[in-house]
Amino acid sequence: MERNNSYGHGSSWADQWDTSDPAAPTTVSNKKKSGGGATAKYKQKVGDGLEKTKSVASTGMKKVKQGTSSGIQWIKDKYHKTTHKN
Repeated sequence: MERNNSYGHGSSWADQWDTSDPAAPTTVSNKKKSGGGATAKYKQKVGDGLEKTKSVASTGMKKVKQGTSSGIQWIKDKYHKTTHKN
């Protein structure tokens, strides 16, 4: 069953707007693209950035841990001074 197209001669909308030469041979290339170097370069940059972020986060967590420990010790000392006055 053939469709009745208003474009004429049985061509579809895609055929009408296709500018490629239908007689031109299509070739399939087995070559790999050489664009992989750019991807590797960006992966390296992102990896370096993540390494820096990891280092900064680790340093920050150590400071938070030390500050928290100092704060808790200060509270314990204050509590001890107020409850053990005889």
